[in-house]
Amino acid sequence: MITVNDLTLSWGAFTLLDHINIHIGDNEKVGLVGKNGAGKSTLLKLILGEVSPTSGTITKTKGERVGYLPQQMAHAKDKTVMEETMRAFDELFSLHKKIDNIAQELSERTDYQSNSYNNLIVELNNLQDKVSILESEPPQSQAEKVLLGLGFKSWEFNRPTKELSQGWNMRIELAKILLSSPDILLLDEPTNHLDIESIQWFEDYLKTFRGSVLIISHDRKFLDNITCRTIEIMLGKIHDYKVPYSKYKVLRQERMEQQRAAYQNQQKMIEKTEEFIERFRYKATKSNQVQSRIKALNKLDRIEIDLEEKAAINVKFPPAPRSGQVVFKSEDLSIGYGNKQIASKINITIERGEKVAFVGRNGEGKTTMMKVVIGELEALAGKAEKGYNVALGYYAQNQEEILDKNETVYSTLENVAPGEYRQRLRDILGAFLFKGEDVDKKVAVLSGGERARLAVAKLILKPYNLLALDEPTNHMDIQSKDILKQALMSYDGTLIIVSHDRDFLNGLVDKVYEFKDGKVKEHLGGIETYLEHVKRDVIKQQPISQTKSSQDEQSPKQSEVTDSTLARLAAKEERKKRKDLEKLENEITDLDYKIAELELALSVTTSAEQIAALSEEYAKLKQERDKKMDKWSEIA
Repeated sequence: MITVNDLTLSWGAFTLLDHINIHIGDNEKVGLVGKNGAGKSTLLKLILGEVSPTSGTITKTKGERVGYLPQQMAHAKDKTVMEETMRAFDELFSLHKKIDNIAQELSERTDYQSNSYNNLIVELNNLQDKVSILESEPPQSQAEKVLLGLGFKSWEFNRPTKELSQGWNMRIELAKILLSSPDILLLDEPTNHLDIESIQWFEDYLKTFRGSVLIISHDRKFLDNITCRTIEIMLGKIHDYKVPYSKYKVLRQERMEQQRAAYQNQQKMIEKTEEFIERFRYKATKSNQVQSRIKALNKLDRIEIDLEEKAAINVKFPPAPRSGQVVFKSEDLSIGYGNKQIASKINITIERGEKVAFVGRNGEGKTTMMKVVIGELEALAGKAEKGYNVALGYYAQNQEEILDKNETVYSTLENVAPGEYRQRLRDILGAFLFKGEDVDKKVAVLSGGERARLAVAKLILKPYNLLALDEPTNHMDIQSKDILKQALMSYDGTLIIVSHDRDFLNGLVDKVYEFKDGKVKEHLGGIETYLEHVKRDVIKQQPISQTKSSQDEQSPKQSEVTDSTLARLAAKEERKKRKDLEKLENEITDLDYKIAELELALSVTTSAEQIAALSEEYAKLKQERDKKMDKWSEIA
């Protein structure tokens, strides 16, 4: 249990968190959201005790253990994967040592009736109770299960951690946290370095986790699957919604509309009050009224609103020049580095206009394949070739690191922009959320998400007919990902994308290539169809005892027929879902236009009869729009 009471955090005149109150009960799973810089990570550090508040208090239930995963951390360099993971049980091993010492002492003593002897027995019982709670099964077995779930292979358990990337070392830290039996989990972007399968395993773990969870994440689907409550930090205040992320977005929009209306009304009142004060300031007969209104203005609790970024909706890639029908093709391709082969017998064909995802466990060859596609890496064997008239735009996984840190945001684009785009650079940057003074910032001071947005903005400057994007959404917040997804959905060229973000891929790609165990398998349909296939594969691989009840009398031939039928039904359901969503989106857009026209009519009419009639029609349209939004949320 966590209670934040009247907490304020200020630095000089700047207040980051202003008199906030939060209570998170036992077993609650909560998403923490807000713009970058709103104070989300700082709030986790306050709860942990790494940062002290200016005023207010934070209390946790006495004796509760907290597991904290920050975005950045130091990693061990001198141990193997298993040795470092087993450090999660240091406390357990210490308890065992104390138990052994007490047992040894009891065996040597003969003062069975003394108080000290009795106290040792009580202490021994208490320690054994603690051990029974922490040690549900052997530590080694627990460690193996969690490491396998997070994507490690058993042969990697003895690999030195110094050989691993930052992402794989982060998985070890996450494993240690989960194995330490915490009562509270504070997780700051835990899915950044996980692949789809690991994310799904982690979701299943958190669903059954008996404790409180507070998560910062830019993965919408992850939040929807795990949390039942969303806390938003905005302008230093807390807004608490008792719903998962997607439902929060709908409720938030309603609140923002109400807030904007209240803000506009207050601004009108302030303007009229200031006009009165200015007009009668020096008139003796009105001095009392003037002073009264001045005091009222000074005491007024002024409404603040969060400025929404509307320009982002207009982001579009240039029309794609026409390429040949086949954009990329491989035959019996083997890929890898030097003498190390990662995957072989790869046969894929990507045609003009297709949007394709490369998915699979990290290290299975997705990025390697992407480098073969763009021509940066030679094939070890077999054939790989691009089609006729292919103009390639590439976003590397470390693209944000490649940017020149001495350039400004504006000059980064100016240096590569063709003549016809130079007049539009500020509009393009504005669409990617770089406004005003932001364009003059040095690349060196940008966050990871800002650098990622800037790197994608560079791709807008040239007309490509093949976009190859390797993890473009890493470090992007949800709003930035939505901007990019909208632009890619309307892009008329061919797309190849490596991503572990299921929500981002959903509705965007129509074919999936799965990289697994040195092979590449094609899956027709979107990411949801692929995930259903993976789920069925997992069920098949379970021991017979776990699946017997549903498969007792089913022959292999019947099983194949069932799988084929399920695949077709899943694909059909996915197509129907997309069609229904598209229809609803069009209907909602039409209603938005009608509502906007009514709002304009209401703002200019003075007839009481017309106002009443228009208001009635306006209420009906709003009600109809709300119903369609609810339906859209239900389907999506």
